[in-house]
Amino acid sequence: MPEGLFPRERSEPAPGAVHVPGWLPLERQRELVEACREFGRGPVAYESTVLPGGGVMSVRSLHLGRRWVPYRYLDGVAVELPDWLVELGRAALVEAYGRHRGYAPDTGLVNFYGDGARMGMHQDREERSPAPVVSVSLGDTCVFRLGNTEDRGRPWTDVELASGDLFVFGGPSRCAFHGVPKVYAGTAEPALGLRGRLNITLRETGL
Repeated sequence: MPEGLFPRERSEPAPGAVHVPGWLPLERQRELVEACREFGRGPVAYESTVLPGGGVMSVRSLHLGRRWVPYRYLDGVAVELPDWLVELGRAALVEAYGRHRGYAPDTGLVNFYGDGARMGMHQDREERSPAPVVSVSLGDTCVFRLGNTEDRGRPWTDVELASGDLFVFGGPSRCAFHGVPKVYAGTAEPALGLRGRLNITLRETGL
């Protein structure tokens, strides 16, 4: 089947999980890429997280709003989560579920996947709020693996996320294990001006 001949369709790979391909137009994607660059020029920087066992994540991350460290949120805020990102999160829930129910994310995580970077299977479980997780992809296409809520093993579902795609997981899938086992280098639209993959994730901590 010729690539791009047929549009990718919206799907629900698991209860409460919604994938919306091409949610953001190219111009909006470009704006978000530039915003992510500006975030890194501010008082916080992209850095590789060091895990308690001494391992270092291959993804470089930047925190907005409440800062997360393995495996808890710190008190205080170094950089406020911009209002426009809160509104983006609410628009994402309206797109996914038809309503946002007062969604008020107070933490934003920007992950940059350079050459060879990936994300192991993990849960987002440090939040007290059961509100959904909102994820927006920019740049290179990746394989997003959505697993079960019990452990890192099967069953899981692999979904390809391309630039501009929206992925929301809440309800029964809110605490599902998930990760990014592969990024297809060089697949980003050249006009985006990005080499690698950016992922913006919004959460409501309830703290």
